Amino acid sequence: IPPGHTAFSWFGGNPKPPHGHTQFSWMGGVAPSAAAATAAGGGAAGAAAGGSLVPTPSGFLGRTIIAEALAAEVALVGQSVTLCGWARTVRVGGNKETPIAFIELNDGSCFGNIQIVAAKEDSPAAFAVANDHSVTGTCFLVKGEVVESPAKGQKIEVKASEVVCLGTCPGDTYPLAKGRHPLEHLRNISHIRPRSNTIGAMFRIRNAVAAGVHNFFQSKGFLYLHAPLITSSDCEGAGEMFSVSTLMNEDPKKIPTLPNGKVDFAQDFFAAPTFLTVSGQLEAEAYACALSKIYTFGPTFRAENSHTPRHLAEFWMIEPEIAFADLSDVMDLAEGFLKGVCSWVLEHCAADLEFMEKMYLKGLTQRLRDVVEQKFTRMPYTEAMEHLTAVKGRKWDFQPKWGEDLATEHEKYLTEELIKGPVFVTDWPKDIKSFYMRVNDDGKTVAAVDCLLPKVGEIIGGSQREERLDVLLERMKVMNVGEEHLRWYTDLRRYGTCPHAGFGLGFERLVMFCTGLENIRDVIPFPRYPGHCV
Repeated sequence: IPPGHTAFSWFGGNPKPPHGHTQFSWMGGVAPSAAAATAAGGGAAGAAAGGSLVPTPSGFLGRTIIAEALAAEVALVGQSVTLCGWARTVRVGGNKETPIAFIELNDGSCFGNIQIVAAKEDSPAAFAVANDHSVTGTCFLVKGEVVESPAKGQKIEVKASEVVCLGTCPGDTYPLAKGRHPLEHLRNISHIRPRSNTIGAMFRIRNAVAAGVHNFFQSKGFLYLHAPLITSSDCEGAGEMFSVSTLMNEDPKKIPTLPNGKVDFAQDFFAAPTFLTVSGQLEAEAYACALSKIYTFGPTFRAENSHTPRHLAEFWMIEPEIAFADLSDVMDLAEGFLKGVCSWVLEHCAADLEFMEKMYLKGLTQRLRDVVEQKFTRMPYTEAMEHLTAVKGRKWDFQPKWGEDLATEHEKYLTEELIKGPVFVTDWPKDIKSFYMRVNDDGKTVAAVDCLLPKVGEIIGGSQREERLDVLLERMKVMNVGEEHLRWYTDLRRYGTCPHAGFGLGFERLVMFCTGLENIRDVIPFPRYPGHCV
């Protein structure tokens, strides 16, 4: 832990790692090394202070992480290293008398590969192993000397003295043989696809987004709440929830029922109908109304029979909640949050962003910079509708009408044509929003907000919560939300109520935005959707 830091304060989100470290190497637990210090600009003085130029070995067999080796570049020349990883490619060159095996080795720590050179003339045994297992996907351990590379596009390579095959890979059945694979194919091999360039880059960006989320909130004094996954209430009132029950473990003929034929959940594990949560917001409100600033970041579930590229049955939600706050405070927080996370990703994922921009979305890096640099416009829903209905000669698929939700085409017009930047749409009609949103003085709208981004549409939904007990109870009655399972929620208004507000953000939607991938099934390690749970 650096001087002046506790473990909590450092891992809670200090924006930069110690001198001589990449974010990866420090968070991975590797001690600072002179090689990394030199690569980071420490020069000879840093090398002298740290002794050996070799990054401190970590993990299996004292191996050097490939990300550190590549970061150190020529500072490692002449040093011995041990590397482990999977072969992206293996080829044999040279001539018949002096053949040379070339292995492109990757351990997942970064986008780049390091080239292993196993010459028969220098190390017959190392060459033999590489030659006998020259199949993409083979797992190798390599020992050798770092040398300057004569090849274009790489500064160093490893001259192998020893090559060990840790795991063979049959090339005739390996589903990630050399070549580019469609994302549809990768979705069918979710256990193998992390070895692909696309999913590897996606996951490192996803990791950085998660780190950026925690860094933002921890740096602003928020407390991290683990919201429960099992609940007896439906926060969104959608009714599309997964049931949680032990009764189905019994013989179907023995499932207890009521006189009306319905299942008698009083005899179930929790003595009541229970579900997998769709949101941790209500529980977050309870803690915000005691600890002032909290955030949740965890899995949520929705039993929606949707096959669109924007929906999953299991996904992660980020839900901050702040006491003594109104709708304006929520927008300030949401804008700062998006800027902070995008800035974090830009700082820590340059190589992966470069790949995603080349392969999937030109202008991806600029899209993130735009969020960081642009001011977010704030516009009431009524004004947005006025703009939409005033457009002449436009044929809408869904005619804009006050009291209706915004369609994707409306969001695109507002962000890409009218404003040409991010937009907060505020003060929505109360009949199309949730029961917990604060009713405005006009009696027609609620203090709700949607954050819209160009090319993406809605990415954040938030509101000031209804803190007045009588108004909340009336809204619940009108919207058929029973109080029997939410008595604890209304108690927050009975005992020391306070103005409070918050927002929700689908984590995978944010990862889609930061990677340029257009299908949500490609930005989560093991996607769950109708008909698919592998």
